[in-house]
Amino acid sequence: MANTKELFEQRRRRVRTQISKKGGGAPRLSVHRSGRHIYAQIIDDAKGATLASASTLDKALKGKTGCNKIAASSVGKLIAERGKKAGVKAVVFDRGGFLYHGKVKALADAAREAGLKF
Repeated sequence: MANTKELFEQRRRRVRTQISKKGGGAPRLSVHRSGRHIYAQIIDDAKGATLASASTLDKALKGKTGCNKIAASSVGKLIAERGKKAGVKAVVFDRGGFLYHGKVKALADAAREAGLKF
């Protein structure tokens, strides 16, 4: 039986494979969730550069720290605004090995509402 870390890595590889098949050169919205914070980056893999980033550690999200759904949706709105400012309209969502549920889903929904297409 596989342990939790092995299952996470299997999901991560599966997600990354699907992104490489369907990506079409669009930047990638990568999400990382820790026990205390949630992070998001828009990455251009062709250039190997980060175009925009946001997390619950940002000063713009003062008072909304932590890793709950409210903070995750705030990070989603912020990453969408910064992505638009960087000239990004459409992205490919990379949830890593995290399940599309709870905080990750809240971040994605907020980014969609703020104008990112994926």
